Amino acid sequence: MKPNTLAAFYDALAPGPESAVGVLPPPDMGQGVGHFNVFSLADLRGAPPMTFSRRAYHKITLCRGLSQVECADQAPHVGANTLFLVTPRVPYRWLPLTEDFGGYSCLFDDAFLLPARTGVVLAELPIFQPGAYPVWEVAEADCTAVEAIFQKMLHELGSGYAYKHDLLRTYLWELIHLVQKLQPAPAPLATHSAAERVATQFTELLERQFPRLSPQPPLRLRTATDYADQLAVHVNHLNRVLKETTGQTTTAVISSRLAQEAKLLLKQTAWSVSEIADSLGFADVAHFCTFFKRHAGQTPGDFRRLALFGV
Repeated sequence: MKPNTLAAFYDALAPGPESAVGVLPPPDMGQGVGHFNVFSLADLRGAPPMTFSRRAYHKITLCRGLSQVECADQAPHVGANTLFLVTPRVPYRWLPLTEDFGGYSCLFDDAFLLPARTGVVLAELPIFQPGAYPVWEVAEADCTAVEAIFQKMLHELGSGYAYKHDLLRTYLWELIHLVQKLQPAPAPLATHSAAERVATQFTELLERQFPRLSPQPPLRLRTATDYADQLAVHVNHLNRVLKETTGQTTTAVISSRLAQEAKLLLKQTAWSVSEIADSLGFADVAHFCTFFKRHAGQTPGDFRRLALFGV
């Protein structure tokens, strides 16, 4: 399933004839590069529930009030003062559990950050890494600090300042770095050892094959040997590197990622189990079902039926 576009986002949340509540596209964005918008979550009160899907943009949200966030194949997070990040790679859904929720959200695409030239690559920050789970509770004082940045964004978005898009990029990077600092368990800075470089290259190759947007063609890289050949290293060396950096074998890392994608496809698409098996490179449905039950503890069909009821 293709990610929801920005146009779909605005169509779904546009103010209707019976209510002025909703989210409009940002003013004067044709004068800038890329897309950026910020809004109060109070503008979403009364909006239809979100669907569980990928979005074709990045999003940072602070929700005040009890809410539930479903992200990738992880268990739903329920809490108040919830901060979460969304990338085009990961499907999610946010469901407010109280009528008087508040907070702020901003959305942006990769093109918006390009002119900033900070030297920092968004995808290299720990909070945007494939294995990160970017949903957590934040303390009251930290909520206030995050809200202050959102409020500066809101004020500037409606201003007539000629260089406001540059200033908005500065505020956005300020928010990103604050969110990175608030991450409960910050990842250590990279030491750029030879082993870490190979591990990083492996991860990039693995993630480049996801998300699966159609059943065909199947995965091009499927086994530890496939990745080792692509990286021009011996499979034993790749296995040793991943054991050092992740504590897992190459096959275990690949299998874990395949199981995660299988869960997302079962939950998010109408593809048949056979189509999912083909897309992920399994020789037959029986092999895929055995693999999935070993990793998920249930058959693909049972997992899909339970997912439909939100279990």
